[in-house]
Amino acid sequence: MTSPIKFGTDGWRGIIADDFTFANVARCSQGLADYLRIEGSSGDGLVVGYDTRFASREFAETVASVIAGNGIAVRLCKEPAPTPVVSHQVVHSGAAGGVVITSSHNPAAWSGFKFKSAQGGSASQAMTDTLELCIESARPPRTLAPDAARDAGLLEDINPAPAYRESIDGLVNLDAIRAAGLNVLVDAMHGAGAGFIPGMLKGGTTTVTELRAEVNPSFPGMAQPEPIAHNLSELCRRVPLDGASAGLALDGDADRIGLVDENGRFVSTLEVFSLLALYLLERGDRGALVKGVTASVMLNKLAQRYGVDIAEMPVGFKNIGPRFQADDALLGGEESGGYAFRGHIPERDGILSGLLLLEYMAIAGLTASGMVRHLFDLVGEHHYQRRDVGFDPTQRSAIMERLGGEPLKELAGMTVRSMDEIDGRRWMLDAGWVAARFSGTEPLLRIYCEADTTDDVTRLLDAMQAHLGV
Repeated sequence: MTSPIKFGTDGWRGIIADDFTFANVARCSQGLADYLRIEGSSGDGLVVGYDTRFASREFAETVASVIAGNGIAVRLCKEPAPTPVVSHQVVHSGAAGGVVITSSHNPAAWSGFKFKSAQGGSASQAMTDTLELCIESARPPRTLAPDAARDAGLLEDINPAPAYRESIDGLVNLDAIRAAGLNVLVDAMHGAGAGFIPGMLKGGTTTVTELRAEVNPSFPGMAQPEPIAHNLSELCRRVPLDGASAGLALDGDADRIGLVDENGRFVSTLEVFSLLALYLLERGDRGALVKGVTASVMLNKLAQRYGVDIAEMPVGFKNIGPRFQADDALLGGEESGGYAFRGHIPERDGILSGLLLLEYMAIAGLTASGMVRHLFDLVGEHHYQRRDVGFDPTQRSAIMERLGGEPLKELAGMTVRSMDEIDGRRWMLDAGWVAARFSGTEPLLRIYCEADTTDDVTRLLDAMQAHLGV
């Protein structure tokens, strides 16, 4: 019996050599070929990219050989490429979709299969539901070796970076950043985004120095290549030591961004999302904001202040992306550090996000900490923390029962004003909010909290963890 292939909030992911095997990647690819035929889009071909993880190139070649074996043209990236760069290439080349072999921010033992729509965004729930059925009923994979596929005109080796860079040049005032005299550190976290930000900003008085830019699929010195505080201790140390203006960090496939201010303080993902919204709104752009349910209420306050609509969606760009497109939104994003922008692809882009933060600093003449102070002056001070709690899989049902039980009336001595179930459960209190949900990509229970003070955040997280028994 073969194990079922299931797509979570962003693709199918698994442990390399356990369930993420060449045989399963081939099964998944055959199902995708069948899906493209059913949808009538197989003639538009497929873009295939991959990250810097162990055997990613070989897994990508497996995808290409199966897709080509089904008579569908493949554009295969020559080198590791960030997910937003591959997604952009899908749109640029008019392809039916894209596959990226990556598990993004997961630990080193993981890999993944992300399927991108023809619009360059994460596949919707309806798309992945159909794709899963196609994979389940797929015949044994048809394959064509890469060299034979090239000879048959079914496989083209491509470099997606130039078209992406040209697009970014039209979205960001790179000249203003280059001329601002900033000193920027970029932590590439050994991922596929290495070289992109320094390459785009060279030639001016701004200097960019990269850390952890070399390929290392073991991702040493971090729990996982996710740009959050506990993985960025060296960046936080180096920024003030080097007199840097700011530190930026990209996750393993560069669809997420982390920010460290000039004092070495990690700026939370909720603050970063709100800073990006504030910058776009302050410069006169208007349009709806689309946020994941665990993103900041500062966004709601900004939407009210500037008279724009806001939508709250379940976690994952498979949920956020379609609403972002339907609303022609100005900005979409989620708590995990991934943000999408109107005029670009309906997908997270850590590189573009980082460049826009630098543009804000350059245009407004603000330090990184100054941007946060300006935000708090407008919407009040907010503090945030997320806890990722591992648990015994046999206890999942019991945790779900406690999570879905009778609504709480109080937590840590604070009155619960309301509760929603947009994704997991979220409780609104006078001092802030707390949410809990199971991760869609890892065996973790995530507990989130945003409140007026750090003490309130800690107390509320402790109380929720005790309530859920984890």
